[in-house]
Amino acid sequence: MASNFYNIYCDESCHLQNGRENDFVMVIGGIKCPDDLKKQISDQIRGLKAQFGVSRDTEIKWNKVSPAKLEYYKALVNFFFDSSCLSFRAIIIDKRKLDLNKFNLTHDDFYYSAYFMMLSCVLAPDCEHAIYIDIKDTKSQNKVEKLHDVLCNSHFDFKHKMICRVQQIRSHEVELMGLTDLLIGALSYFHRGLKSSSAKLALIDLIRQRSGYKLTSNTWPLEPKFNFLFWHGRKQ
Repeated sequence: MASNFYNIYCDESCHLQNGRENDFVMVIGGIKCPDDLKKQISDQIRGLKAQFGVSRDTEIKWNKVSPAKLEYYKALVNFFFDSSCLSFRAIIIDKRKLDLNKFNLTHDDFYYSAYFMMLSCVLAPDCEHAIYIDIKDTKSQNKVEKLHDVLCNSHFDFKHKMICRVQQIRSHEVELMGLTDLLIGALSYFHRGLKSSSAKLALIDLIRQRSGYKLTSNTWPLEPKFNFLFWHGRKQ
């Protein structure tokens, strides 16, 4: 596959319309990887699993971060930052600021808009992209198809050449999807103000150190490695 073909592995945290009281922050993010390097990257991640005594089939999940596995998860974070071919982009949304009725929007409308905002500076007009999204439920295929149309139309990609496909995959089968879950999980945990896990706080500190960002405000818009944006809603 040509080097101008990229895969983007996307996931969402606290995306549901009605969640628990402390699930007020929604994070949508993705890791971008050249298609011709995806096998090499996956093999390297599996090598880390073997090094730390983790089963090959064990899914990388933010919810699984614990003191017993902290060094393993630190190695994964360092692996991401040390891999020059990988980049991350996320949008962080305070759902308490969402007033969909005011703008006559549905939750799905905002979902597509949020994905567009997240991907807008990731997609390159002279490249091809495949976007992979974690399967959430049996009804999500229609949303995936709609998202593909919205993204293509927004980028004037009416023939689906720049965004050749948007496809659901099972996250436990794809190592890079797990790495995405880890990074967006860290952002969500931090911005929800949670502090119950010392291991998770240590991982967030490592992400701060490696990224060079405090995680409290937007990165430089063209930040090439670890890029994120806060959505603050429309002004009056």
